[in-house]
Amino acid sequence: MEQDRTDANGSPRFYAGRMLLAMPGMEDSNFDHAAIAMCVHDEQGALGLDIARQVEGISLADLMRGLGIEAEGLDEVPVMYGGPVDPQRGFVLHSTDWGGQDSVAVAEDWALSGSLDVLKAIAEGRGPRRYIVALGYSGWGAGQLEYEMTRHGWFLGAAIPAVLDTVEPERRWSHCFAACGIDSRLLAGKAGLA
Repeated sequence: MEQDRTDANGSPRFYAGRMLLAMPGMEDSNFDHAAIAMCVHDEQGALGLDIARQVEGISLADLMRGLGIEAEGLDEVPVMYGGPVDPQRGFVLHSTDWGGQDSVAVAEDWALSGSLDVLKAIAEGRGPRRYIVALGYSGWGAGQLEYEMTRHGWFLGAAIPAVLDTVEPERRWSHCFAACGIDSRLLAGKAGLA
C-alpha cells in the first residue's frame, strides 16, 4: 500500500535502498563520515552497512582464509566496517545477478546476503558481479532511526548508487553527497543559532 511507504507530507517513511550519510560534527565517533547503505527499514527497526570505512589490516582474501574458503585474487578487496553492532558477523551487499536462499532485496540494483554461500560463490568465480563485504552492521530499534532523523546528525541521501563498489571506500561519503548535488567540503560541523 503506497500510503504505508510515505508519511503525511508524502516523504518516504522507510529508507531501505537509500544512503544514510553522517553529517560533519556527529557526536558518535562510530559514525564519523559514515555512508550507510540502508538495507532493511520497517516498523520493526532498521539495518544498514557503513560502506565508507575499511577494517584495517584485513582483505577479503584474509577473511576467506580465516573461514576456510580457498580464494585467489582477492588480496586487494577491502572489508568494510559495517557498523558497531555484532562486528564478528559478516554481510555482503551485492548486485542482484546472484541470489542465495537467504538473500534479501534491498533496491533495484542491490541485495543483501549474510551466509557463507555468497562468499563461496565469489571465491569460485560464480558470485555476484558487484559486491561490498562488511563486518558488523548499524542497527536501530523500532522508531529509533525516525527519532534520530529529527535531530542534527544524519542526511537522507539518494538511492544506493549502482556503481558504489567501484568508488574507493574513502571517497564514498563525499560521492554520495555529490549524488544529491551537495559539495561535502562546504558542510559545517555545527549548527548555528539565529
